[in-house]
Amino acid sequence: MSQKHIKGLQKVTLIDYPGKIACTVFLFGCNFRCGFCHNPELVIGNPKDNYSEEEILTFLTTRKSSLDGVCITGGEPLISIEKDFLKKIKNMGFLVKIDTNGSFPEKLKDLIENKLIDYVAMDIKSSPENYSLIASSKIDIKKLEQSIKIISNLPNYEFRTTILPNFHDEKEIKKTVEWLENVTGKMPKKFVLQGFKNQGKFIDQKYQKEKDVPESFLEKLKEEIKDCFEEVEIRV
Repeated sequence: MSQKHIKGLQKVTLIDYPGKIACTVFLFGCNFRCGFCHNPELVIGNPKDNYSEEEILTFLTTRKSSLDGVCITGGEPLISIEKDFLKKIKNMGFLVKIDTNGSFPEKLKDLIENKLIDYVAMDIKSSPENYSLIASSKIDIKKLEQSIKIISNLPNYEFRTTILPNFHDEKEIKKTVEWLENVTGKMPKKFVLQGFKNQGKFIDQKYQKEKDVPESFLEKLKEEIKDCFEEVEIRV
């Protein structure tokens, strides 16, 4: 069965797969409705496919010597990603990175056990009590915690939080980090602070009035949590 809902392809990226030269494949669909989503067209846009599986695989055959990996993102890629598609990518010699919101732990575990994923980046929206507010959806925190545990045992992963204006203050980020520590039962490997950027198009139009989070504030948050992870990175 062919992979469906491929909405976009970024032919080269130096930042989406840490330490690797990669391309990024965008899949349509998400079960969250985060108002600040930077890819709203992948959540509330037209689900009509823009690329076929064959087009993506043909492109990859021409990039075997120049790309290390393939990032698969969304939306939420675990809604629609198919194992056969990943197998074909892996058989071509590429590393695979998945971006996920963590709400599909069973599928995540299956793909990892079948050696189809090499790197996982999980978005951590907030502390548990604020998750439904941020995601504008009903959230099963237990499923998120299952994913956190699975991911924290991988050799290559990151947790990351998009820092929102007037929400992610020092108190909120500390609660979020304490939750991660409690769920994993250890010091997690990597945490990324991503500043909100006003790109002009969001699911919730109120974010169109917000200013970019300054790097100085991200540095302040980093100082607060730097001892809770093996590595804390700022991504702007």
